[in-house]
Amino acid sequence: MSIKNDFRHTIAASYIGYITQAIVNNFAPLLFVTFHRTYGISLSKIGLLVTINFVTQILVDLFSAKFTDRIGYRINAVLAHIFAAVGLILLGILPELTPDPYIGISIAVVIYAIGGGLTEVIISPIVEACPTDKKGAAMSLLHSFYCWGSVLVVLISTLLFRLIGLDSWKIISALWAVIPVCNAVYFCFVPINSLADEGKGMTITALLGEKVFWILALLMLCSGASELAMSQWASALAETGLHVSKTVGDLAGPCFFAIFMGSGRVFHAHVAEKFSLTGYLIGCAFLCIVSYLLVTFSPFPPLSLAACGICGLSVAAMWPGTFSISSRICPQGGTTIFALLALAGDIGCSSGPTLVGFVSSGLKDNLKLGLLSAIIFPILMIFALLMCRKYDSSLNVVADHK
Repeated sequence: MSIKNDFRHTIAASYIGYITQAIVNNFAPLLFVTFHRTYGISLSKIGLLVTINFVTQILVDLFSAKFTDRIGYRINAVLAHIFAAVGLILLGILPELTPDPYIGISIAVVIYAIGGGLTEVIISPIVEACPTDKKGAAMSLLHSFYCWGSVLVVLISTLLFRLIGLDSWKIISALWAVIPVCNAVYFCFVPINSLADEGKGMTITALLGEKVFWILALLMLCSGASELAMSQWASALAETGLHVSKTVGDLAGPCFFAIFMGSGRVFHAHVAEKFSLTGYLIGCAFLCIVSYLLVTFSPFPPLSLAACGICGLSVAAMWPGTFSISSRICPQGGTTIFALLALAGDIGCSSGPTLVGFVSSGLKDNLKLGLLSAIIFPILMIFALLMCRKYDSSLNVVADHK
């Protein structure tokens, strides 16, 4: 069967799309200290690069809700990868061309963040629209590739830094751009369906007027917050709790979390059709609560670190599971609902780590108690999932796939 008629190629391209998203979000942070030492940029300004990336993706989420269905899935997927590739290439070029290297880096971040935002909005509905019975499994496996991509970016970049030198980071950045370039070409040929007739999905106003949408938005916000509150502070927890080096902390914290989260998504892909979706996610939320309690109250540092992995496992199905629930409850939402939910998820990704930081600071830098405050998100998620059951009884039972 040719590429143009085989949806397995569509799913493969979508997997690579999420690896591209991982590159966009995880490569530049590995260079923050290098930017500081090479260009004399203050750490406070470097920290703002994360905010620039985040705000850009939120704006893309917002605008995509209005225009993506009209433009079409294929064009958006190709543009997403082009923006990502151009941004990665310019990251190594613009700092030398602009009067202030920080301006050049910021421009590159904005460009590849546009690609990241479009990827986040368009890839999930493309997979959801593929003709397969096991929608939940496909969605969970798709999102696992972001986890594996995150691990690969850290490990491969670290290896290349050691082999060809940290001073060659501009070349390494350009090498990472090869992946989105090739995938942009791939997306030009794979078959792509639409969740709704292009341009005929529900409008933003119509979705905002639906009570169930706000429940779904709360689910997505809690999913992002539950995940990022732990993953963003995992390295600091490893360093302060186990008293290890920064390098070991990064590997033992974020990588450990990402590996378990990726494994959880692969596991969910295999068992998704055997359990009720809301029941499965409620179980995940309870496990998330347990992980936060272990991190906070365990007197043994290794057990606290293990709890980071448990948390990664518990949040694995939350984000893709919410997308699957939304497709069942609002089948005419089209890409609009995916864009708005991605927006809610990004807000959660920001609010979770921010809450932990504020609470930790207010309690004399007690990170464990700060992390305990994030337990509110999986608790709220349980209540939101129970409300979702009222809107679609099929969420309450096991799907029948023969």
